[in-house]
Amino acid sequence: MATKKTNAMRLLDSAKIDYKVYEYEWSEDDLSGVKVATQIGIPCERVFKTLVAKGDKTGFCVFCIPVEDELDLKKAASESGNKRVELIPVKEILGVTGYIRGGCSPVGMKKVFPTFLDETAVLFETVTVSAGIRGCQLEIKTDDLVRFLEAKLCPITAN
Repeated sequence: MATKKTNAMRLLDSAKIDYKVYEYEWSEDDLSGVKVATQIGIPCERVFKTLVAKGDKTGFCVFCIPVEDELDLKKAASESGNKRVELIPVKEILGVTGYIRGGCSPVGMKKVFPTFLDETAVLFETVTVSAGIRGCQLEIKTDDLVRFLEAKLCPITAN
């Protein structure tokens, strides 16, 4: 493996959670999750992007959804105990999470935030999430991810 251990990998290692690393070429011109899924050869419905939002009552929340889907802000607000949530601006991602756009992992953020995983994740034994850097994904058992993140499984995508 060419990639150095990321904070997300170190945390999963210390929790004795197995994962598989996928590396891929990335470009600032196209950081889309669909492109990532294509490059690593995993169906889009199993590749999850990490979105960070701020709720009017609870503050920052993390939402993980399949890369082809859109976050339903009303569902996200309801599931997170807010009246409304708004995605944070890209320029704030690093300061809030410690990660950059295109490399934001739900594992190992600067602080632990309430995390919500789209319920479709349970349809698969494994899903992939960012390893915390651009060009690297982690495939992890869905049950392990939910347990590690203490994530709530819920319907949060727009249909």
